[in-house]
Amino acid sequence: MHHETRTLAGVDDLATAAADFVAEQARRCVATRGVFNFAVSGGRTPWRMFAELLERNMPWGQTIIYQVDERVAPPGDPERNLTQLIDTLVGISPRIEPMPVNDDDLAAAAERYAGSLPPRLDLVHLGLGPDGHTASLVPGDPVLDVRDRLVSITGHYEGHQRMTLTYLGLARADQLLWLVSGADKREVLAKLLEGDESIPATRVQAAASLIMADRSAM
Repeated sequence: MHHETRTLAGVDDLATAAADFVAEQARRCVATRGVFNFAVSGGRTPWRMFAELLERNMPWGQTIIYQVDERVAPPGDPERNLTQLIDTLVGISPRIEPMPVNDDDLAAAAERYAGSLPPRLDLVHLGLGPDGHTASLVPGDPVLDVRDRLVSITGHYEGHQRMTLTYLGLARADQLLWLVSGADKREVLAKLLEGDESIPATRVQAAASLIMADRSAM
């Protein structure tokens, strides 16, 4: 798919530009439909972005935040994306729809979360791993071949199973926003831009895609 690209000087500039973009998308969606459906991944850069968003004219009361992926770990675990999200947005009141990763039946929980997703996601934030993964779509994992579910459970990766939006789930995005930083991402980012499907990230399809990267990643 085609990716629009923007190159920023460093991580702080990346977080600032991303916050501006998210706030603009949120205001437009709320003005048009009264709600902003926003799906968020983990990683270091998005928490900087959210810190910046706290300083923006952001319609939090009309924002619903979904999770792109989550580790199967206890509530409050520092490895959980939800833990970081709640800590970053302390004092703010968006509606957050957490992935139910503590259910006994994870497959049923994934199906239930899929049922909670809106028909379209206004904006989906994605990161890019040095191995070419995005969301929890990791090289070699059977989840890459899931074609009939919006949400699925992965195998173990870096010590955790995960719940993740599948390619089908990510295809509900009207707009993707990739945040990529660091020299260790340069090779895989080049592959993403070239359309090299040897990495999982390249197989993501959506209506529109914007990659914001710092200079070290480009």
